Amino acid sequence: MPLPRPNTWQYHLLLGAAGMLVLGPLGGIAAAYMNFSLGFFVGGQVLAGILGSAVTAGYGASGRHGANYIQTAAASVAGMGGMAVVIQAMGWMGMAEPPLWQLIGYMLCIGMYGVGVGMLYTPLLVDRMQLTFPSGLAVANILRALTDPVLLRRSIARLASGMGLGVVASVGASRIAWLGAIDLSASTFGAGMIVGARIGVAALVGGLVGWALTPYFVSIGWLAPGDPYRKITFLFALGMIMGAALVDVLLLLVRAWQRSRQARPEAALTPQRWIIAWVVAWGLAVVVAGVAWFGQPVGYQLMAVLLVLVFALVNGISVGMVDQNPISSAFVLTVILMAAVGLREPHIGLIAATVLLVSTAEASDMQQDRSTGWRLGTNRMVQFGYQVAGIVAGAVLAVLLARLFMEAYPVLRLDQTVLSADQQPARWTSAMTYKIVGALRSVTEDRPYQRLAVWIGVGIGLATEILRKVIRASDRYRAFVERSRRGKVADFVLDAVVLPSPYASSFGGFVNLPAAAWMAAGGVVASLAESRTRPASKDATLPEDMSTTSLIGGGLIAGDALAALGFGIAGLLAVMH
Repeated sequence: MPLPRPNTWQYHLLLGAAGMLVLGPLGGIAAAYMNFSLGFFVGGQVLAGILGSAVTAGYGASGRHGANYIQTAAASVAGMGGMAVVIQAMGWMGMAEPPLWQLIGYMLCIGMYGVGVGMLYTPLLVDRMQLTFPSGLAVANILRALTDPVLLRRSIARLASGMGLGVVASVGASRIAWLGAIDLSASTFGAGMIVGARIGVAALVGGLVGWALTPYFVSIGWLAPGDPYRKITFLFALGMIMGAALVDVLLLLVRAWQRSRQARPEAALTPQRWIIAWVVAWGLAVVVAGVAWFGQPVGYQLMAVLLVLVFALVNGISVGMVDQNPISSAFVLTVILMAAVGLREPHIGLIAATVLLVSTAEASDMQQDRSTGWRLGTNRMVQFGYQVAGIVAGAVLAVLLARLFMEAYPVLRLDQTVLSADQQPARWTSAMTYKIVGALRSVTEDRPYQRLAVWIGVGIGLATEILRKVIRASDRYRAFVERSRRGKVADFVLDAVVLPSPYASSFGGFVNLPAAAWMAAGGVVASLAESRTRPASKDATLPEDMSTTSLIGGGLIAGDALAALGFGIAGLLAVMH
């Protein structure tokens, strides 16, 4: 069957169907499952880019534009799918479940506002400042490279192998007693393979520190006997992220200011009138939807909408320079600011802070996709249309996935912030939800020791990040690391164990110890495999996202998620009959 001609309605129908109905839902299922089970998710751009390239392979080199459209739509769907945890948080906080159409409508308004804000800042961050956006660069390189049919087949084969292993591992963990006893998690192992040993081991170190300090926290009354350590360590972890982000954001803003002064003056800075109208219209829609459907005070809704304009810029600069979106810091700062002006109801804070959580994530994704399109020469307005279409599909998918997973796995409805250590579910850590609910309660309820824990964490994160930057700026230290194998080992120990990045080690404060251990195991296995690969067999022109370990890790996540979804649907059907 011949492929439709480019830029015809049949062409866009093919690409839209691939992105919104096939690859987007696949990424959304994986993202929702990762957030429910672990607490973070790996962006679906790489997976969507590879599989999208298979759809457009027949177009030759020009097929990279079509593949970019597919991955843009799919990434929007997947990103919104990951936000299903917001609905889980509503359940944990005992909120009455709103009608399905209201949840979908609210998520839709927030997502549309987010992509509008992302487009608003595109002329500054992408065109004028020309930030790197490492993930956007990686996707652009992948789409260029995958015009090679041999490389495309090899990449798809590795992804498929990982997915097969993920399905087998998930089935095995549910059917074989000893695999279940060790809390086998293919998706967590796969995530470790993607992030590597330095981050995985650092997360395990953070978890072990929390576990070791549990008796002390009990002795001073910060934990009750039998409480899981993460009931208090998640507050330290939030503070650590905020402290490290404070250092990084200040440095990034200085660099961004210097870069903007050196940028080419001909780059346009004035956004088009239509995008300003878009942002205003959808911002008002968010406020109206929150007030009408959730009984929100106008002031907090308006405050959240305005704060998105601030954090989308700051976080966009962070994503553009170092590929990190400090969304946890933005979320907590929003709650702190709301508490400072009188917020005392966690339910109100959740609905308002959801605006910031979803909009900032989608705005940063928008800027990242724009950087990919800018490098490939893809039509920007067409790409924006695909992103908008992805938001529509993603809003529906996020709500449906939340309902499906929580109906199929009732354990997801349990408020883990009040469960004892022996009641904590091993497989469903839900660290993102734990973070959201715990932060809202700790800031809006009168528990001084919880606020103290956050500020102690800020101090630890601040000091750690400053020390790391001072040490790494030393010429003598860099020479020591590069000169010998002992130096490289010492650098790994410093980076992963002695003085780990607060972003990585804090993760151990959000999850149970088995989850941190599986993530560390995946990172160690991937790093060992990469170190033993012969240099001659590595292609320096390919991005790290296309390494064998990264592709297999992504496949493990997708396979584990699909298996969990299959078990859930089968269980629901059995109950219905």
